Amino acid sequence: MAVLVTGGAGYIGSHMVLALLDAGQDEVVVIDDLSTGFAWALPPEVTLVQGDMGDQALVAETIRRHKVDAIAHFAAKIVVPDSVTDPLGYYLNNTVKSRALIETAVREGVRHVIFSSTAAVYGEPAVVPVPEDLPTNPINPYGRSKLMTEWMLADAARAHGLATVVLRYFNVAGADPRGRSGQSTPNATHLIKVATQAALGTRSHMEVFGTDYPTPDGSCLRDYIQVSDLADAHLVALNHLRGGGESLTLNCGYGQGYSVLEVIQVVKEVSGRDFEVRLSPRRPGDPSRIVAEAERIRGLGWTPRHDDLRAIVSQALAWEGSLATRNQR
Repeated sequence: MAVLVTGGAGYIGSHMVLALLDAGQDEVVVIDDLSTGFAWALPPEVTLVQGDMGDQALVAETIRRHKVDAIAHFAAKIVVPDSVTDPLGYYLNNTVKSRALIETAVREGVRHVIFSSTAAVYGEPAVVPVPEDLPTNPINPYGRSKLMTEWMLADAARAHGLATVVLRYFNVAGADPRGRSGQSTPNATHLIKVATQAALGTRSHMEVFGTDYPTPDGSCLRDYIQVSDLADAHLVALNHLRGGGESLTLNCGYGQGYSVLEVIQVVKEVSGRDFEVRLSPRRPGDPSRIVAEAERIRGLGWTPRHDDLRAIVSQALAWEGSLATRNQR
């Protein structure tokens, strides 16, 4: 049997591919349009189907050819401010195309779906750390586009017998400790990515958006989860479903919050370099603080191996340095 990874040439998806290969249990097939992903991020033993995950004929043919029994769905637009200015683009890519993917999965008899969701579905949470049963109240189109897909999966599961795990990510960071993959998009907006670029001189400066939030230092507070740990959470979810487990919604984070200014200071310390930091107004759609309560995923056997901010920053710095010598295509 095979696992189909949508968006598998991207940042998080490529780490899921590596985790599956390291586990050695499945054939791995990737569908990616390479709009933000890179073919070179995939090992040669992985089948890459270049195309749109909303192309139902392409997805159906891929499922049949490779006898896919599980889908890990990563393909999405993810930049919160962009979702505010281009909401219809986000609803098309994250919701409409996800609906097409789910319908194709049902028609082709796929039984297991793992969905890459987001802590943005909680909006501005009244409780921190955030439990999974907190009412959802997204405050930006990105979060709403993901929540709609959660609803579609839940309804499809009830109607058609799908077994699903929804993983709500907090802030993903770092790189594969073995240096095989990392955040490679040149204009990515992930804080640690931007800060490491500033430290290495590929950006002239970086901006902090908002210093008047109700947090200890006025900057946004986030829970940073290392990307290989997150990939391991997907393996735990897959094994849960294949073992006959029920559908679940699970937070993925460490339960530890760091402010934007704290993260920048760690990047400066680990890199040994200073860089310009400009203070700017808040961006629309950014919650002030969000930290995970993640005991449910730990209860399934997930044990983080890389939950150290300085190590995460070191991985990101090493990966950023290696990108200068890579032939990106």
